[in-house]
Amino acid sequence: MDAEFVAMLRPFLKYAGDKEIAEPSRLRELGLDSMRAIELLFALEDTYGVSVPDEMLTDDTFETGGSLWSMVENLRTATGGGHP
Repeated sequence: MDAEFVAMLRPFLKYAGDKEIAEPSRLRELGLDSMRAIELLFALEDTYGVSVPDEMLTDDTFETGGSLWSMVENLRTATGGGHP
């Protein structure tokens, strides 16, 4: 996870405050609800130039910072880059 990803993620986590957001951070515990997850999905697609397929829209994908970052990285690799 890079600093830009963490900065983009933070506004969607209503309980994050000043807490560190790391790969094992549980996003639901930090306040990611279903409505914010949808908004986050659109932000990820716009920021990283990826399109998230429906089969990746699972609780597991949005479980932790690391699982979400892994999905973004895998999609960026598959599409040849996206965000620099």
